[in-house]
Amino acid sequence: MTAKILDGNALGQKLRAGFKQRAEELAAQGVRPGLAVILVGDDPASQVYVRNKVNACAQAGFHSEKHAYPADVEPRVVLDKIAALNADPKVHGILVQLPLPRHFDADSVLDAIAPEKDVDGFRPYNVGRLVLKMPVLRPCTPWGCMRLLKETGEDLVGK
Repeated sequence: MTAKILDGNALGQKLRAGFKQRAEELAAQGVRPGLAVILVGDDPASQVYVRNKVNACAQAGFHSEKHAYPADVEPRVVLDKIAALNADPKVHGILVQLPLPRHFDADSVLDAIAPEKDVDGFRPYNVGRLVLKMPVLRPCTPWGCMRLLKETGEDLVGK
């Protein structure tokens, strides 16, 4: 079997161009897709990941919001922000960047996200719908990996 190079950057650019077109079509109908990201603390890898998400949203024509908090923020502040984002019609998806500081109960934070806005698909409801092949939102990283594999043209069944 010959090795194949999987170019995720090229695929990402192609997909974002398609997403931008779809976002423009939605904007013409009065809807601009929106993502809110919550970052707690100053983990360098998390900061890079969040910055990349905000940039990808801009390239795709999405509204994006970054809500950054210091590592010592009280969990109630973050939970209150999630409640406000759940109620915000400009926000269609919410992502809480993990890991959270030790004084947080990550499960309760993730459970606070409305199921229809759970971008990562971590809520039990969304995990169940994904397993049943009825997802509300598909988690972007595994979806992207599967899309990249699909681009090879290989039949993945049984592999």
